[in-house]
Amino acid sequence: MRKTPVAWWSAVWERHANLLILSSMTLVAYFAAISRLQPLLWAIAALLSATLLTGVLLPGWLVRRLSVARKGPSRATEGETISFAVVVENHGLLPRFMVELVDRLPFLEARPGTDKHGEKKLGLLAYVPGGSSRRFEVALLCEQRGFYRLGPAGLASSFPLGLTEARQLREGSEQTLTIYPDVFPIVEMPLHGSPSQIHRGNYLLPENAGSAEFSGLREYRRGDNPRHVHWPTTARLNELMIKEFEPLASACLYIVLDQAADANVGQGRQASFEYAVRIAASMAKFACGNNIPTRLLGQGQTGLYQPAGTGQPHYLQLLDELAVVAADGVMPYATLLQKIAQDCQRGETVVLFIGEPKVRLAETLKAVALLRAGGVNVLAMVFARQSFSKPARAYDDSTTTAMANLLALGATCLEIKSGADLLRLFNA
Repeated sequence: MRKTPVAWWSAVWERHANLLILSSMTLVAYFAAISRLQPLLWAIAALLSATLLTGVLLPGWLVRRLSVARKGPSRATEGETISFAVVVENHGLLPRFMVELVDRLPFLEARPGTDKHGEKKLGLLAYVPGGSSRRFEVALLCEQRGFYRLGPAGLASSFPLGLTEARQLREGSEQTLTIYPDVFPIVEMPLHGSPSQIHRGNYLLPENAGSAEFSGLREYRRGDNPRHVHWPTTARLNELMIKEFEPLASACLYIVLDQAADANVGQGRQASFEYAVRIAASMAKFACGNNIPTRLLGQGQTGLYQPAGTGQPHYLQLLDELAVVAADGVMPYATLLQKIAQDCQRGETVVLFIGEPKVRLAETLKAVALLRAGGVNVLAMVFARQSFSKPARAYDDSTTTAMANLLALGATCLEIKSGADLLRLFNA
């Protein structure tokens, strides 16, 4: 949008007020000297001119022949304080002084001293001798998960009068930083069950996990396990008969995020979607560490899907996805759940995040009933929307309604409120 003349002049004045004032004073002094022809006025005009030139030209000289390099970690976690090592080197013969180090750090956009573009002043170098360097550490707090492109780092100076600011950006100082969601330890999943007899690991799975149910008999086929021969029937029919089994449970965790924008309530790290991401990341860590195949699904502006896998490499892949996932979608959660109902295995555990408006809750509960009808175990995180609203909205009974209906469907539910201690909630 084009600025009006008044807005343009206001912006220019705010940025260059000192320069405009001193320039005006210099012009007035010269006009007075020309009209009066007095030596004192000429001396004042010359002094003002020298001051003006010094204030305009010196900042540019101060940042010339300086280089800056910044090194730091490429991965971090929410709430972690990371350290960047910054080296400024003076390649000139004369010393430089009063030079500021500036850097573009988008993950600090909300911090004081950071402009709207994420550029922050990291420090002031009072003196750098010619042909030498200065090294210092900058500690920064990683407040918000995400994938960020840092830099380029630069040097700036407006010394000595603040009339103009000279700035040089140093290409090649760019790097990326991935901030992962904050993860809390989970001792065991909040599910009723017993240790699997088929899959290794001392972890709890849904009831009858890793077991199977007898479903019938059929004729022996080459390659069948002899241990499954049903000998009484074989003896009676004088023909090898094999027992067939239907699995009751699958040791697999299916995490399904609701990325609909209107399902997210609250701001910043206290938003309900941020709680969902932290819970999902913590469950993924527990499952991958215990060799439980884990997959991840969501639907925002870009598709989110990670197929089942285990171990640390798979966990890092899940974390990479969860670091950048956003509540920017429009697909109703019920539609997504109806799709996965066709993909789920009988006995699989699906983790749901219920926080959408009450108007869509009925359709979502129908989709959960479809999952349960297919023999899927459901673990639902139900968000108390009212607790995430600031200021609090009028009483909303959607949480109570969701909990009651989910329990009636045989789902395991946990109510998540703003400010909840997730570590204590999941390990009580």
